[in-house]
Amino acid sequence: MRKIIAFLVILYSVVLVAQEKQVSQTQYFDFKKVEANVMIQPEAGLVEGSVSFGFEILNQTDTLYIDGRNMEFNDIRLNGNSVEFFSDKRGLYVIAGFLPSQNNQLDLSYSVRPASGMYFINWEFPDLDDSQKQVWTQGQGRYTSTWLPSFDDMEEKAEFDLSFDFPSGYEVISNGILKNTEKINDTLTRWEFDMQKPMSSYLVAVAAGKYASQNKISETGDEIQLFYRPEDSLLFEPTYRYTKRIFDFLEKEIGVPYPWQNYKQVPVLDFLYAGMENTGATIFSQSLMTDSIGFKDRNYVNVNAHELAHQWFGDLVTETNSKHHWLHEGFATYYALLAEKEIFGEDYYYWKLFETAEELKQLSDSGKGQALLDPKASSLTFYQKGAWALHILRDEIGDEAFKQGIRKYLEIYSFQNVETDNFIAQMELASGQDLSDFVKNWLEQSAFKATEALESLKKSQFIKDYLAIAALRETPLDQKYELLASALDFPVNDYIGQEVVLQLSGLQSPQAIQLYRKAMETNNVYVRQAVAMSMESVPQELKKEFESLLQDDSYLTKEGALYKLWEQFPEQRGEYLNKTKRWEGFYNKNIRMLWLTLNLVTSEFEPEKTNSYYEELAGYTDEWRPFQVRENAFGYLYQLGAFDRESLENLIKGTHHHAYSFRNFCRQLLSELLTNEEYRKELTDLSQVMTEKETVYLRSKINR
Repeated sequence: MRKIIAFLVILYSVVLVAQEKQVSQTQYFDFKKVEANVMIQPEAGLVEGSVSFGFEILNQTDTLYIDGRNMEFNDIRLNGNSVEFFSDKRGLYVIAGFLPSQNNQLDLSYSVRPASGMYFINWEFPDLDDSQKQVWTQGQGRYTSTWLPSFDDMEEKAEFDLSFDFPSGYEVISNGILKNTEKINDTLTRWEFDMQKPMSSYLVAVAAGKYASQNKISETGDEIQLFYRPEDSLLFEPTYRYTKRIFDFLEKEIGVPYPWQNYKQVPVLDFLYAGMENTGATIFSQSLMTDSIGFKDRNYVNVNAHELAHQWFGDLVTETNSKHHWLHEGFATYYALLAEKEIFGEDYYYWKLFETAEELKQLSDSGKGQALLDPKASSLTFYQKGAWALHILRDEIGDEAFKQGIRKYLEIYSFQNVETDNFIAQMELASGQDLSDFVKNWLEQSAFKATEALESLKKSQFIKDYLAIAALRETPLDQKYELLASALDFPVNDYIGQEVVLQLSGLQSPQAIQLYRKAMETNNVYVRQAVAMSMESVPQELKKEFESLLQDDSYLTKEGALYKLWEQFPEQRGEYLNKTKRWEGFYNKNIRMLWLTLNLVTSEFEPEKTNSYYEELAGYTDEWRPFQVRENAFGYLYQLGAFDRESLENLIKGTHHHAYSFRNFCRQLLSELLTNEEYRKELTDLSQVMTEKETVYLRSKINR
């Protein structure tokens, strides 16, 4: 009886601790290795597995805790023996007399239906092509514990060796070296992966789907495995363009060899973000897969370099807590920008710094500036202000000291957790300088040091030339004509040329027309893009030149030019629609959906196909389609005022989508539709026949 009472007392205290805060136990336990077999049943949304934890006990305690959200645990064994345990919605609590010792082992089995962290894409649609079905994980933000018993504390690093049982016929990608694959039975294949170095569990990942891959080898012999869906084979080269060059550049620039066994990149459908730097295995959004035309407008280069830089800054050396988050994001942003400078040139580098300086100055001037060491700072602060801090630091101490300090910082703290003071100490040692003023001005101060930033930017002649042209914005055209015209002389600078064009917006004078014509004659894709996007009214004298924009290798240019030509020259609408009827555009089908919308409001053009074109547009809202496509389709249906019952159902379902940005878009649009009495009635009717889960947000709005 006393034993039971003692157990209940311990159990009660454990529950109180769990309710108060996240359990931190690094002072008691040091986990060395995690071996797990995970069976993923995607059609059921179910995960079952067994895990073995190898650990040392550092100090005496009575409770060992493993994060595992909403999991069912069984067969818990400590060093081979059954042990008392308790679980709640947070995880598992093992109750025992833990004494300092080495080579301990905890074994367990579990099952869970992850509500987040692991995403099962399109498995609820049995008739859908298998290439549209995927599984992927996103662990950052303490979500690995939704599908794998692990550690939400990023200071707990361990070596993870994982195997996955997954339906046969799909490719499975995870951290480390693929050691073996074997058929378990007629329907399942086991994939076994080996890691050699420790990492935080938020960096554990798995992705599965119909993939092919191609390999590249870095200058230092590292294998870079690049995945793609077979139907996207023509997108492979432009998407992964410069990947090896980025890898080789970062390894040289950072001065520390790539720290993991190999490197993989895999695009997935409906990803939450642009990319995620899982250790040795970056997962990124399928929307970044592009062709050569789209590459000029939106490409994967920055995300590619950013996530690769994280393999050192974040994965190899990891922050202790969010106060030091800039050590991840500021560094990855800065080194990605350096890689882009290597590829696209110095003007590009300074232009990106200038753009972010403008954003940071605006935030600071509005009184909303944030310190880099504020744990609740925004992405703009952690990413862009962090990159600016490193740019300024390099200016202050010089290239040689900067690189030496970075190298020592990474070497000393490899596979460990750090704070900002650890980094600053190494930079002071390397430079021989007291960096307390730098810390105060760039890390602790909420205001952005705009004057210092501007002085740094002015080291670029391009920036000085750009600012000279930008200073003319309020000057009458006849007083600045010669300066603008000379700025368009060959070879025109991308950014200065765009600035010239933007200063012509709304002008129709002969001088403006001459400058527009000269801008288009530059054949610079970005200058011509500025014409397509900013020219409010197309003069008859420039109609032919403006029509030529439809042939430019830019989907943004094509989209802008098509709409303005259709709008301003109604007598030729059929001609423009005929010329562009087979164009798709970006991943979100921007040109195709614009074309469908223009077609639907051009009654004289192909009236016999109106119904089929409407069905195509509305069909892009289908639940299985990528959310970027759905969002674009919803936007056009809203402009047309043409939601049908099925597209309204799809919109309602979108209000609980796992991608936050899309979910919020659907909720805002639904709220807007509810202000229309006709839509409100139809939505109310739908709320009575759809499931409660699907309509929980809708009901909350209707019942207000």
